[in-house]
Amino acid sequence: MSVDTNNFIKFVREIYQTEDFIPLHEPRFIGNEKKYVNDAIDSTFVSSVGGYVNRFEKEFAEYVGSKFAVATVNGTAALHVSLLVGGVQPEDEVITQPLTFIATCNAISYCGAIPIFVDVDLDTLGMSPDSLRKFLMENAVMKSGNCINKNTGKRISACVPMHTLGHPCRIDEIKDLCDQFNIALIEDAAEALGSYYQNMHLGNWGKLSAFSFNGNKVITTGGGGMITTNDEELAKKCKHITTTAKIPHSWEFNHDQIAYNYRMPNLNAALGCAQLEKLDDFIESKRSLAAKYLQQFESIFKEPPNSNSNYWLNAVSMNSEKEQKVFLEQTNSSGVMTRPLWALMNELPMFKNCQKSELPNSKKLASTIVNIPSSVPV
Repeated sequence: MSVDTNNFIKFVREIYQTEDFIPLHEPRFIGNEKKYVNDAIDSTFVSSVGGYVNRFEKEFAEYVGSKFAVATVNGTAALHVSLLVGGVQPEDEVITQPLTFIATCNAISYCGAIPIFVDVDLDTLGMSPDSLRKFLMENAVMKSGNCINKNTGKRISACVPMHTLGHPCRIDEIKDLCDQFNIALIEDAAEALGSYYQNMHLGNWGKLSAFSFNGNKVITTGGGGMITTNDEELAKKCKHITTTAKIPHSWEFNHDQIAYNYRMPNLNAALGCAQLEKLDDFIESKRSLAAKYLQQFESIFKEPPNSNSNYWLNAVSMNSEKEQKVFLEQTNSSGVMTRPLWALMNELPMFKNCQKSELPNSKKLASTIVNIPSSVPV
């Protein structure tokens, strides 16, 4: 086996210094979380209006280096709105990767669009620009400035690569291809807060990008997400349709389009502001944890070239699907939580008929990778 299970369990218990159950990734509240949340409660502004929402957006944008940020109730909502504002329309096609969390394809489907699946790279776990290039060269034609799938006649309006486990994909090459074929690049950066590619924080390569603050992410707001963009008009549209498209007025309720109640509550934003203050410490600690894993086990996944990863979840590679299953069974039965990557999207009943490229890398990774405990040690 790639990793001796007993040695692995012993090593993990030494890191976390406990014989109790060890989760895959749990949040750490070691700063001003209670102070800020209590302040939000005392203000009585606990829902989608309040000072912490605006503060969280401003400080988050500053951290990732984007001009604008719009807070949402979760990462799926952030991705859904990013796709809508990015120009995805019903019956369009959106290229993404099969090795991703279901939210990516759900958000595409919420738009009435149809996913297309291209393969991932083994060294990034994210979308392969080579696979994307091959698909476009073989299947796409340009008509009146639009990228058209010559097999279906439908417009390919967007491309959604995900930075898997916080590791950057080759986003520069993907962006070049999207620009060449006039396809909107929407980054699924749900797992990528604190990760950089070519010294640029992820989320700044796409037209819009979506982050997640679920309870298992690098920082959490309980639930929550964020849209980032460097386009002021797109940011205004995102804010508008995440706040029910209400036209600002002191007391009248006028709305100019069908929209969504996707605004992050002030309570969640208060938690986010406190978590953001600790983010650099969390990243430093997580990279230190990854270094310990890498020193002990050769098959731990390493950050890709030209990257600085947040190591949101560490991953170990097995030699076979059989080894993967044995490792999962032995670790979880011993109180050390481990998980495989997700079921491939193209194998789920909702998406089994979607067009796809050859997917050897996605299949290999899904059947051999195991995520291992990655909480910030205390």
